Amino acid sequence: MSRKKIRKAVLPAGGLGTRFLPATKAQPKEMLPLIDKPAIQYIVEEAVASGIESIMIVTGRNKRAIEDHFDKSVELEATLEERANEELLAMVQEVSHMADIYYVRQREPLGLGHAVLCARNFVENEPFAVLLGDDILVSDPPCLKDMIDRYYLTQSSVIAVTEVPWEHTDRYGIVSLEPGREDGAIRELVEKPPLGQAPSNLAVVGRYVLTPDIFTYLENAQPGKGGEIQLTDSLQRLNTVSQMCAYPFKGKRYDVGDKLGFVQATIDLALTRDDLSEQVLAYMKQRIAELN
Repeated sequence: MSRKKIRKAVLPAGGLGTRFLPATKAQPKEMLPLIDKPAIQYIVEEAVASGIESIMIVTGRNKRAIEDHFDKSVELEATLEERANEELLAMVQEVSHMADIYYVRQREPLGLGHAVLCARNFVENEPFAVLLGDDILVSDPPCLKDMIDRYYLTQSSVIAVTEVPWEHTDRYGIVSLEPGREDGAIRELVEKPPLGQAPSNLAVVGRYVLTPDIFTYLENAQPGKGGEIQLTDSLQRLNTVSQMCAYPFKGKRYDVGDKLGFVQATIDLALTRDDLSEQVLAYMKQRIAELN
């Protein structure tokens, strides 16, 4: 069977970020920093580490800061070069050379499915990845790389999942598996089912490897949950004619679209850094002692 290399990824970034108001009133939620790096850069780094060469970021109104971040900054680079700050200069230059990054605007917030559909001309007739900016996934090798390897073996769309508490299943797209099979074959996908009605507690964690067939279903999709074009609904329809499989993610996941998840990610990422870990740990111990 001929095998097309997965070279392209789509990053939807058109959301309003209402859970982080007022911080997101004038800046994209994807640009909120986890220590000294915006959240969206962690997503782009995972894509690049997984072999992705070209990335389409689907933006919306007031998202220009994302484009500026990944663009070349002539004035800043000139200043750092003049000051002989080679370390910071190299860091800034690396950001603007990470991958070929393109942009398209989602003119209306019509949902994740519509955002992916906006990238159709970019994807063309190739399998591609979708990475959601609210999910920071930490693993070695990267989650997306393992998923791409799974796609090469199965030639089927792959969706990353992880177990969540049953009382949280109404917050996620939920996947159930075909019984008696060990290949992760997906039986059903449901977008945010009401509590007590979820077919399993396997939640989608914001990473997909998809065949271009998905666009046929997205362009004909009707508004679903929340009046939006839901990606999950179109995936369910695609699964009835082209078997998809689930990839069980076993690393560490942070939901940085949630305030507690954002704080947890900031603390844990700080504890992995040589320049911060000892000071942060000492401060945490001090605060715990004071609170007790």
